[in-house]
Amino acid sequence: MNRIFILFFLVSGVVMSQQLTPKTAFLEKWKNSKEYLLNIVEQMPEENFEYKPTPREMSFKDQLFHIRENMLWLGTTYFSEKKFDREKIKESLPEAKAEIITVLNKAFDKVYAQVKNANDNDLQLKVDFFAGRKSKLQILNLLQDHVTHHRGQLIVYLNLNNIKPPRYVGW
Repeated sequence: MNRIFILFFLVSGVVMSQQLTPKTAFLEKWKNSKEYLLNIVEQMPEENFEYKPTPREMSFKDQLFHIRENMLWLGTTYFSEKKFDREKIKESLPEAKAEIITVLNKAFDKVYAQVKNANDNDLQLKVDFFAGRKSKLQILNLLQDHVTHHRGQLIVYLNLNNIKPPRYVGW
């Protein structure tokens, strides 16, 4: 009987260690989200980066900068010890498609590192947020949700320019 208990304990320990935590699930999704967004950016010709479907919408390029700023704000503010400088982030925004891809890549990587270095237990901590107190786990969800929201708009921009969007990447 003791052998069965020990075997059960060892097997269950291995299974439990392979389960995803909210943080590891986010990090996996974040890498795929990055790849998907960058594929969308690659699809749009550089001459269409100023395209916007209506005057009240952001241009394709402005959508990208908005996504980047939000990522860096949430990542820096809630997953690092540094203070986010909104004005500095807006200085010298690139114009060229290749440079825009580079700054997006760096922003995704920075957030990835910030979240990866965060303590798993801290995800339950409540933080002050403009929409009320939220857990850091909710901030993680918002990070991904915001990218998804604007990426969906970018897919519409591609379609309105008769450009086939890249195949969907979910996880």
